[in-house]
Amino acid sequence: MAPSSRLAPPRDTDEPSDVEAHVYASISSALLEGKLAPGQQLVERELAAAFGCTRGALRKVLARLGFEGKLVLEPNRGAFVPSPSEDDIRAVYRARQVAEAGVMVSLCGTLDAAMRRKLAAHVRSEKKALREARVDEAVRLAGQFHLLLTEQAGGAALVEALAQLVAKTELYKALFDPSKASMCAPDEHAQIIEALEARDTERVEQLVRQHSIELALFVEANCDFLD
Repeated sequence: MAPSSRLAPPRDTDEPSDVEAHVYASISSALLEGKLAPGQQLVERELAAAFGCTRGALRKVLARLGFEGKLVLEPNRGAFVPSPSEDDIRAVYRARQVAEAGVMVSLCGTLDAAMRRKLAAHVRSEKKALREARVDEAVRLAGQFHLLLTEQAGGAALVEALAQLVAKTELYKALFDPSKASMCAPDEHAQIIEALEARDTERVEQLVRQHSIELALFVEANCDFLD
C-alpha cells in the first residue's frame, strides 16, 4: 500500500483554514499508530495529491513536524520518518528522565485543589482513550500529562524543551513496537499524583526511574529493528 493511502482517510471538502490542521493530524496519527516505517520518505507530490492541498500548505506541516522531532527534514531530499540508532534512543529517554525527575520532585506538596482536579480528569481521559482503542489519542494524552506537570513547575521554555523529548520518545515506541504505543499507563500517572500530594519525594523518584527501566527493556526487545 502506498504511503499516501495510509495517511489520508477519505473525507469531503475542508475549509481552507482547516487544511493544515487536517494534514498535521493525519500524519501525526499515522506516525503514532506505527503505520509508517523508520526511514520512510514522505513524498510531497504524492501527499499533496492525497490530501488535496497545495505543496506550500504541506511544506508548512512538514516543517512543524520536523521542528517537533517527528520527522527528519533533509535539504534537497525531503522529509523522512526518523530512523534513530540505539544510542539515539537511549540518549533521548535519558534526557527525558533527568528533566522529568527535576520537575516532579519540585512539585512535591505544591499541587493545589484545582490542579489536582485537572490532573485527575486528565487521567480519566487517558483511561477512556485506552478503553476505546484510540491509540494516537492515548499516546497524545500520556505525553500531555507530563507536560501539564512541567507547565505547573516551570513555564513556557521548560515545556517547549520537554515537549520535544516527549514527542520523540512516544514516536520511537510507536515506530518500533506499535502494539505498545503507550507504555505510560494511566495507573502510573495516578500513582504520581498520589506521591506528589503526599510529598513523597522518594516515591516520585522511584516512579521516574521506572520509566528508565521500561526504556531498557524496550530497547533490548526491539534492538533488531535498529540495525
